Amino acid sequence: MNDTPIRVALVDDQALFRTGIRMLIDSQADLQFVGEAGDGAEGVELVRRGRPDVVLMDVRMPVMDGITATARIVEDSGADGAKVLVLTTFDFDEAAAKAIRAGASGFVLKDADPEFLLAAIRTVHAGTAVFAASATRELLRRYEDTSEQAASVPPAFEELTPREREIFDLAARGFSNSEIAQHEFVSEATVKTHISRVLTKLELRDRVRLVVFAHEHGLVAKAD
Repeated sequence: MNDTPIRVALVDDQALFRTGIRMLIDSQADLQFVGEAGDGAEGVELVRRGRPDVVLMDVRMPVMDGITATARIVEDSGADGAKVLVLTTFDFDEAAAKAIRAGASGFVLKDADPEFLLAAIRTVHAGTAVFAASATRELLRRYEDTSEQAASVPPAFEELTPREREIFDLAARGFSNSEIAQHEFVSEATVKTHISRVLTKLELRDRVRLVVFAHEHGLVAKAD
């Protein structure tokens, strides 16, 4: 069992909010608060210095907003680097959609129950989205730029096996592992193996990135 605590950093321009979150994180034996910043630029530098596992990122801040900061952190960190969990004021808003496109692994409302936020941190650290893929699709669909054409599909997608493409399609449409297992008449363990291989071949960080990839390349039929 891995007893190393999850390293958490916070980027938010409200000092009182930062104090509350720091106290919440410090109250958990499996979490370690490793630093805070008041704007996106400071947040990027904080992540470079502190190397947290999970970054709680506000969206609207001075100097550099959370969307730009998220993109830079994800670019600097790489596939195995810090996971960004965006803090939003409104559910399903345009800023959340932009943050997901920028590389965030999930979003949580700022007034969420403390236990939900703690669970979200642990979930993101484990490599799982904190909201369903179907919710990601709805978020992207609602705020997509209809003037943009679907980007060309990378060659790596052509390397997926027929079964991997089936799994990819179901995951991108919002099916859970158990639902995919029932649909394909296989075990959940087999589904997890296929998902892992798909993510590796496409060089995607997590299932959120899979949904974004499918959406941006026109690989999933749009919702009616």
